[in-house]
Amino acid sequence: MQLKEHRQLQDAEREKAGDRWEHHDLVFATRHGTPIERTEDWKLWKAILQQAEVRDVRVHDARHTAATLLIEQGVNIRVVQEVLGHTRVTTTERYTHVSTPLMRDAGERLASALWGNP
Repeated sequence: MQLKEHRQLQDAEREKAGDRWEHHDLVFATRHGTPIERTEDWKLWKAILQQAEVRDVRVHDARHTAATLLIEQGVNIRVVQEVLGHTRVTTTERYTHVSTPLMRDAGERLASALWGNP
């Protein structure tokens, strides 16, 4: 469904570009049909970081942050796996980082299981 919608948008871009359109049979292309430069997403990411006035990080770091925040919000790891597009949950587990509040909660739960509620 989304690819069909994307194709329709791309067809409109092709019409608008007219003779400037270069057909490379690409799913994702520039507004003239040419391949997207491999650094374009990186440039856009850097501009977003600068506009948001946050520290400079890699795009890949954002995936780790997203995974960790989802886990902290109680989202099941299998759902996080799907969001990140991982085939194996073990990959997703490597993306998540346990925060101090979660560690504290785990310790309190273990203490409660061993010695009962204080």
